[in-house]
Amino acid sequence: MSSTALDSFLDKWRSRWPEWSVAEPFVAEPQRHVALAWFALLQEFDDMLNTGGDPLPADAKLAWWGEELRSWAAQRSRHPLGRVLEPVRAPWAQLAEALPDLVEARTVALDAAGAERGLGNYAEAVAAVEAVVFADTPRKGAGPAVLLQTLAQRLQDAGVAGIPRSLLDEDAGNAAQRWAQQLLKGWGTRVPGPRARRVWSSLARARLAAQAAGKPIEATPVRTLLRVWWAARG
Repeated sequence: MSSTALDSFLDKWRSRWPEWSVAEPFVAEPQRHVALAWFALLQEFDDMLNTGGDPLPADAKLAWWGEELRSWAAQRSRHPLGRVLEPVRAPWAQLAEALPDLVEARTVALDAAGAERGLGNYAEAVAAVEAVVFADTPRKGAGPAVLLQTLAQRLQDAGVAGIPRSLLDEDAGNAAQRWAQQLLKGWGTRVPGPRARRVWSSLARARLAAQAAGKPIEATPVRTLLRVWWAARG
């Protein structure tokens, strides 16, 4: 596929995360292009997890991606993102094995523990790949950090479907804000994992904090700069 096809995926991610233009300099220059491709891939998985309406197209895409990721071990990528990511000898098969969990995780979880269990294996697989992609030492807590960010993204993208049933039954009117508050409790301003993840996590956490407070996010360049500076520290 052409470079235009690759750019379309990268640009789609950038359009959803305009703050990255401020944050990107905190990622080592050789890793920036890989980080963009990796985050764009994760956004594709988020979209398949949080799809609305007929799930069959998303299910078919997930099945295709499972085959694609397994083929990367033999350096036979077909997707434009694979041209960037495939050369990295990461545990792609482990991630492929976790993708079917996204289908089951679309169902509204009964409670917070159920929501975490549903995406736990996927989050650990993502963290395992990231440790290799960014040449980082595997860190305790990296998987749970990915899990929180995935659940926060699900809340933003899927709305009611991303909120545990127990919170909806208590008070559906402010269930989204209370779920955001609950997710925020376990989310530090600096999370375990490679620097690229820590920087991206700081942007996602700021969005979730605004939702938890019931206020619009203040993503000014100065505020963003301070957030990512702190997150990028070792």
